[in-house]
Amino acid sequence: MSTPSAIIWSNNQLQLLDQRVLPTRCEYLQYDDPFAVADAIRAMVVRGAPAIGITAAYGILLAAQKLTTSPTSADAWQSALRPARDALANSRPTAVNLFWALARCDQVIAEHGNGDALIPALTKLAVHIHAEDIEINQRIGDFGASLIPADSIVYTHCNAGALATGGYGTALGVIRSAHRDGKIRGVFAGETRPWLQGARLTSWELMQDGIPVTLAIEGAAAHLMREHKPSWVIVGADRVAANGDAANKIGTYNLAIIAKHHGAKVMVAAPTSTFDALLDGPQIPIEQRPADEITHSFGQRVAPENVVTNNPAFDVTPAQLIDAIVTEYGIIHQPDRAKVIAHLNANKRK
Repeated sequence: MSTPSAIIWSNNQLQLLDQRVLPTRCEYLQYDDPFAVADAIRAMVVRGAPAIGITAAYGILLAAQKLTTSPTSADAWQSALRPARDALANSRPTAVNLFWALARCDQVIAEHGNGDALIPALTKLAVHIHAEDIEINQRIGDFGASLIPADSIVYTHCNAGALATGGYGTALGVIRSAHRDGKIRGVFAGETRPWLQGARLTSWELMQDGIPVTLAIEGAAAHLMREHKPSWVIVGADRVAANGDAANKIGTYNLAIIAKHHGAKVMVAAPTSTFDALLDGPQIPIEQRPADEITHSFGQRVAPENVVTNNPAFDVTPAQLIDAIVTEYGIIHQPDRAKVIAHLNANKRK
């Protein structure tokens, strides 16, 4: 795979590939401050639920490294790190991986906060979460690829690839594995407004790997499904609810409805760290993004001044429209609450 790494940890410093300027420029920004990391998550320098979780773990590590004196108890560490933790937690509300990673950091602080071992332990955890995510994505890819018929066209939305994860990708991991197995004839990538992740990132990623991709405008989805009959719509998720509903980039719900009409199946590819067993779909918080993301395009105004805007970053696709949720442990066919909870209980992550 030739896509550059979205996240690099080197010499006790975090480097993030600035996804706002891809594909025209490939630039890394360096961070040694956790509050700047939180700003980077909010500003979408780094995006995608797994990548946000990895970045948050490194953010807590940076916060610990910046303390001039080391606290001598776990409670004191928690207190000293709380401002940075709160800033990271508030950076993006929908991606549950963010809170999952912070909770793992909390556990390490509780276990190692009584001596000098905490920073090495946080380092080990962040590096482990990063490496673990790549291996998890490869397993998701292989499970998902097993569902793809030979000679398939598939449709994907937003970017759930190497750029949105530690590497390899969730939805694009499925596509990568299926292409490796000779099953993929072509991929349609929706442009994904207003940030154009499909146009700027997914089409670029797939081209880097020599996977045939066709970029299409959002409004062409129904026409393309009728004319080209994709076997699957394959997407990632920022949160999968206990009842099997899935929050993903705005426009996913539209695609699921269109797919149902045209006989295409819908696959959500997501690690179990993206699951929220405490909420149902309607309870998932939906992030509202700034108005200028839709009133302006690349800095130029395209809408009237003072127009009222509504810019949700995500929507929730009901489980009834999802044919399969693929995790690192296998496939949940026709997901519902009983199947999701059973899958999670049978595969509790260590």
